[in-house]
Amino acid sequence: MLAHLFLCSAATLPVIAQAQGLGIPLEEVAQLGRHQPIGVGVSHAGRIFLTFPKKKNDRDYEYNYGLVELVKGQRIPYPNALWNQWDSTQAATRFVNVQAAVVDADDNLWVLDPSNPDDQTPVIAGIKLLRINLTTNKIERIYRFEDLPRERTALNDVRIDTRRQLAYLSDPVLAALVVLDLRTGKSRLVLQGAESTATEPGFVLRLDGKEVRDKTNKPFSSNVNGIALTHDFKYFYYRAINQTKLYRIEAEYLANPALSPVELASHVEVVGETGVSHGMLTDAAGNVYLSDSPNYAIRRVTPAGRFELVTTDPRLSWPDTFALGPDGYLYLTATQINRAPKWNGGESKVDYPFRLYRLKLPIN
Repeated sequence: MLAHLFLCSAATLPVIAQAQGLGIPLEEVAQLGRHQPIGVGVSHAGRIFLTFPKKKNDRDYEYNYGLVELVKGQRIPYPNALWNQWDSTQAATRFVNVQAAVVDADDNLWVLDPSNPDDQTPVIAGIKLLRINLTTNKIERIYRFEDLPRERTALNDVRIDTRRQLAYLSDPVLAALVVLDLRTGKSRLVLQGAESTATEPGFVLRLDGKEVRDKTNKPFSSNVNGIALTHDFKYFYYRAINQTKLYRIEAEYLANPALSPVELASHVEVVGETGVSHGMLTDAAGNVYLSDSPNYAIRRVTPAGRFELVTTDPRLSWPDTFALGPDGYLYLTATQINRAPKWNGGESKVDYPFRLYRLKLPIN
């Protein structure tokens, strides 16, 4: 029997039972060698874009480009080679550590560079969000987030609200959401340090049968990370990695700068217990797709509030980013972050090559 989710307060939060699987097979799209993918975006014409993190100290990992277009299985630097020539002294006009590549409803590509290689203190001049016209392949605007505490920020993911001309971003380090006005370029922090954007105290990830800890025994920890916006721009979903709840808020409240922090927090809804998740996305029918890293699975929350298992496959190690293609496929990266040397006493446990996958979404 399929389980149901309920919008409720944390005090009455239901525990979701295991859901029946839909049995959708996972397909391999491309092999990426020793290049670890993070973000994936797919245009309305089916063009595929991938982002790759910059890791200075991981000898087991290869880095060439921050952002590529995948053409016939080959990685082509995008929008050109110069932007992909890593040089922290030219951070304002080069990619430093690209995190996300998202295609909006108008078929623009948005590229988020938090400029924090190795998850270290960011190169301030390199923090940016680019809007790229996919017809001309030209950068049309760059947002710099100069009104944020950039020395402490670590922007992670972005969704574009073309109706309100806003961008919503997650920032795990600041434990906050960021609302960016695309017209003025001004941004503001919201829900900072709230229960919905913070980790659950003492929560330690357990993947591949062991706790995810570094050589000092410090556990992996991330505040608000995965985000999703419904196609009608009504609901914004979000969650931290180090907890098991899914939250949402109506976008109209995020868009209202007149609301006090208390008033804004009062509009946050707890969707339910959905387990550990990294990637998240919605489809046109209003389903919310979430990764399930401990169980190598993809699940979804339906508009009717049912929690369904879409697929499970041992290759789904830390599914990090989702994108919808015009072909009805959900594209996703499997980053294997917990298998990196940092979390395994200096030894890589990665199953090479890295790959890009897809699965055909159910019609409803």
